Amino acid sequence: MEGTHEPDPQAQLLRLRGSIDNIDAALIHLLAERFKATQQVGLLKAEYRMPASDPAREERQIARLRQLADDADLDPEFAEKWFNFVVAEVIRHHTEAADGR
Repeated sequence: MEGTHEPDPQAQLLRLRGSIDNIDAALIHLLAERFKATQQVGLLKAEYRMPASDPAREERQIARLRQLADDADLDPEFAEKWFNFVVAEVIRHHTEAADGR
């Protein structure tokens, strides 16, 4: 196009990828914090011989996260799949904590 300045696509790509890399780093740090908190929950559950999973809480969390995802224009189905993946890992950790009482 004459008279318009098109930004360099490679520079745009690098800028966008840099942003994605920063978001990925933040997500990893947030997940680490989340797992530190769930580790404490697991230890408490193990100490008091509570079940590793809490299906009622998990259902409430799924509903809450689906709504948050919808509000953020993120696919609620994806949010639920992500949550289920994380919860499966948390339950595995809680079960290991209970087995190691």
